[in-house]
Amino acid sequence: MFLAVAEHLSFTKAAEILAMSRPTVSAQVDQLERRLGVRLLHRSTRHLSLTEAGAAFHDRLRNVTAMVQEAERAAMHHQAAPVGRLRISAPPDLGSSHLTPMIARFLADHPEIEIELELSNSAVNLIERKFDLAVRGTLRIDETLITRKLGESAVVICASPDYLSRHAGPEHPEDLADHRCLHFSGLRWGRNWEMRQGEDLRRVQITPSFEVNDGRNLCEAALCGLGITLLPTFVVGSHIRAGRLVRILADWHVAEVPLHAVYPDNRLIAAKVKSFVSYLADEFRRDPDLSGAVGRAPTVKDSSPA
Repeated sequence: MFLAVAEHLSFTKAAEILAMSRPTVSAQVDQLERRLGVRLLHRSTRHLSLTEAGAAFHDRLRNVTAMVQEAERAAMHHQAAPVGRLRISAPPDLGSSHLTPMIARFLADHPEIEIELELSNSAVNLIERKFDLAVRGTLRIDETLITRKLGESAVVICASPDYLSRHAGPEHPEDLADHRCLHFSGLRWGRNWEMRQGEDLRRVQITPSFEVNDGRNLCEAALCGLGITLLPTFVVGSHIRAGRLVRILADWHVAEVPLHAVYPDNRLIAAKVKSFVSYLADEFRRDPDLSGAVGRAPTVKDSSPA
């Protein structure tokens, strides 16, 4: 406000340019003078001029307006165009198998964006940790966040051909109790594997021969012939298609893991976030392991193992 007044030597003209009332501009300049402890303007009924202190103050601030305008343009550019650093949190199982290849393709098309990916099974606080975005397989979402569903991954039961050559595959869910089971320790059901065939819901309590909190390690154990596992297709789908794992009890529906993009709820979502989330939605839709295309069946209410 002072700069506008000093430029035009008129409170009325400054108020007009700033789209404010004249008394507001005058009061703010008065407050500035009181804070500095010096008079910046000579005032009379017909004339307004800078004092010596006001002229010195004005000279030092002459370039501030241009600097502020440049800063505003830079900020608006980040809002209007997908540029800058994008910090993402995602679970390790999904990150290594699917997200990293997607990120590589995205960065090839968006050279002005940098991505920092942190892999963790924990639902990190996006605001406190300054993450722009998270990809999550649960819906325990804080009310300060918004979500967009990207896809879902079917949960299937499978084992290696080697294991099945040494052990007769289960024909019914209850047969799992007689098998070596490989269990994801973070499963919300605990050590109960749920599956449904029509209206027939079965809960089979298992005693794991191997238990771990990481899907990649669980998958590796299954590939080594250690036993039968229950995992989403974004972990085991490629191995099933390649014949390295065999799906069993395929006529029983287990669940789908919903996959969501989660980001802070504010009115001005940065273009880099919008662009990346839109890209992920397209990529997930084309990926059979992320679109729910494998083992599709009517969803069982509240059955997600995530």
